[in-house]
Amino acid sequence: MKLKLIGGTAIVAFLLPVAQANTISGSLWHVPEPTSLAATVANVPATAPDVTFDVNSPFNFFGTSVTVGTWLGNGSAFNISENTAGTLASLMDDGTQGTLLDFKGFVSVLNGQTFTVTHDDGLTLIIGGTDLGFDPGPTAPTVSTATYTGPSGTFPFELVYGECCGGPAVLQVDLPLSNTPVPEGGSTLALLGLGLIGLVGLTRCAAKK
Repeated sequence: MKLKLIGGTAIVAFLLPVAQANTISGSLWHVPEPTSLAATVANVPATAPDVTFDVNSPFNFFGTSVTVGTWLGNGSAFNISENTAGTLASLMDDGTQGTLLDFKGFVSVLNGQTFTVTHDDGLTLIIGGTDLGFDPGPTAPTVSTATYTGPSGTFPFELVYGECCGGPAVLQVDLPLSNTPVPEGGSTLALLGLGLIGLVGLTRCAAKK
């Protein structure tokens, strides 16, 4: 009986979900310094990005007087593609030109959910058409705790970040942003149910013996 119970437990453990990071893609442009002063959707260039990349979310980018390549490396970005030669070796902000980044994808949120965002400089975050109200302009590193007040579910989002005016470049967002909608757990529950059924069945067989 002991061996069978251990076997049943092993089945359940095997079927339990394994936590995985969400992957989100980002686009980066160098822009004139006045444009980088306002990290808004309207200021996102319509031209091809200077750099594209992927990063696991939640993410954490940081650095002071760093190049684009170093900043992306600090945030563990991968699949980095330099479309405009020299961008990765250039500073995030050199006083003449700054940087804008744009992320688009999906995020699962609950009404009343709180999360933390740290940014320097400006930030705009829109979830399902709701602007979360972050400061899009120049700022010292600012830690903000935001509360999502829209409906619960999985929604499209857009996040625009700007780096201007020298100093540190910081972007930390404590949300599971993803390129594709994340399943809401139906398949996970089904697998867990199968594991529990296996455990019950093995226990009954052992009891009969």
